[in-house]
Parts: sequence; C-alpha cells; structure tokens
Amino acid sequence: MGWRRSNWKQKQAFETSEVWVVEVLKVKTWQIISRATAKSCGAGVLLAIAFLAICLPASAQFTDPLQNIGVRPELLKEVGIDQKLNDSIPLDLRFKDEHGNSVMLAKYFGSKPVILSLVYYNCPMLCTQVLNGMDRSLKNIPLDLGKDYTVLTVSIDPTDQPVLAEAKQAMYVGMYGKPSAAEGWHFLVGDELQIKQLAAAVGFRYAYDADSKQYAHASGIMVLTPEGKLSRYFYGVSYPERDLRLGLVEASEGKIGSPVDAILLFCYHYDPQTGKYGLLISRIIQTAGVLTVLAGGICLFFLFRGEHYDLPRGGF
Repeated sequence: MGWRRSNWKQKQAFETSEVWVVEVLKVKTWQIISRATAKSCGAGVLLAIAFLAICLPASAQFTDPLQNIGVRPELLKEVGIDQKLNDSIPLDLRFKDEHGNSVMLAKYFGSKPVILSLVYYNCPMLCTQVLNGMDRSLKNIPLDLGKDYTVLTVSIDPTDQPVLAEAKQAMYVGMYGKPSAAEGWHFLVGDELQIKQLAAAVGFRYAYDADSKQYAHASGIMVLTPEGKLSRYFYGVSYPERDLRLGLVEASEGKIGSPVDAILLFCYHYDPQTGKYGLLISRIIQTAGVLTVLAGGICLFFLFRGEHYDLPRGGF
C-alpha cells in the first residue's frame, strides 16, 4: 500500500514537473557557484550576480510552487492516455498516407505487430521528442523495421496534409539510417472524425487550445498485435530498447501485456501568472540552456585563470 501511495505522489509531482525541474536546476546552479566561490572570491561574486539575474525572473513566475502540486489545469483534465489492453482498434478507418493515397488501417495489419504513435506534425516540441525517442530505441533493437514490425504515426491535427507527412517520413527514415525503413514507417493524416475514433479506441485523450492553436496531449506509444489488439503501452519520450523489443515479440505472438504505471508527461503547462498555457518542454530546455552557459562560463574562467603569459623581453 505504501508503494502505491509513493507512486501516486510521484505521478502527481511529475504532472507539474516544471516546478521541480526549475527548482532542481536552481539548486544545481547554486552548488556549482558555491564550489567556485570556495576557490575564488572574485569568481563567486560574478557568478552569484549571474545566478540572481537568471533565477529571480524565474522565481517571480513561481511565487508559490507548492500551491500547484497535484492540481491539474482545466484543459489538462481532459488529457491523458487510458490503457485499453486487449481492445481492438477499428481497422476500417480511412486515412491518407504520406503520398496522399487513401488507405485503410487494415493495410498495415495482419502479419506483424505495429507500433502506433499519435502526434501532430506542427507540434513545437513534445511530439518531436516522442518521434526522436522512438527512432533512438528502434535503431538499437535487433529487429528490422518493415520486416519484423511496422510503425504507424498518425496526426491528431485534421489540418495536417500529406506533404507534411511525407517530409516527416523522409526525415525519420533518414535518421533511422536504412532506406528500406520507408516501407515500414508510415505517417498518416486524416479527417477529424476518423482521428477521434482512433484516439478513443486507444485511450488517447487530447484537447485543442484555440488561443494558442495547439493541442494539449500526453506522450506515449502503443504496441498492437497483428490483429489490431492493444498489447502494451509505453509512456514518456524514452522507451527502453529491451522492453520495446520484448513488447514487439509478445505482440507478434498475440500476447497482451499488463497495465503499467501511467506517469504522464504533458505537452502543456498552466501559467497562473497569465492564465494561459505554454509549452513545458521548451521552458525546461531554456532553463537547461542557461545552466549550460553558466557552467561553460565557470569552466572558461578557471581555464584562462590557469594560463600565464610572459611579456616579451628584449627585441625580436
């Protein structure tokens, strides 16, 4: 019971992960500055000023971070991924592939397992992380994409067009490193009705924010059997190669996995300062970038401090 309570708390904290990520980065930055101060008082003063300049604006945006722990904004209450293991998806749904051809989902099923990802192609950040995470994992498993399994990436945005799907396919086939992967990784677009039916079938709940013209959604992928039954779910943007390979092998045999802890990473966070939604991942990356620059400055300071140059003596 204590283990479940611990997982629940961890999940709640992760859902408002921007708060603790920023706090952790601030602590790490302070630790770096403290070590620098111990070696050089002058360096410590300069770095402390940089630290205050960076972190005070961030602190102004999170005046009371604890008040938001476990509280999900209204839009995100509609967002999540429900595990519908052993349910079948409607294989008669029609989409357009990366070449603009009308295809039924049944075309990609029947003989091998399928990895399904729901994203949208104009997503500024999280969808790219999902696809990049898939690409990293797929390159490291001893199974051949297109021969042993198929990957389907379907856009949840009905305004996405085949030309964009084709560009995405070219990019990720190139990253995968084998031209034959084009026969195994397909990018689809579709009408809103078909998209919603597919999303509902796999438990992928998302919401559209009209103000920012972006979709709020959670990140994850699904593995399906050759018959189109949901076999396994993977959450987040990083998928362990061993688990993904095992999931594909089990799905190929028609086996259904067990439910897993759903630790959700949302594409959006709520900014109580403005009352609007913004991208969580971009804020984390911006903060990490500042920390990187600061750490680089520390390294350069001590590097140049350790070098001594003598003025030339006499003539040339």
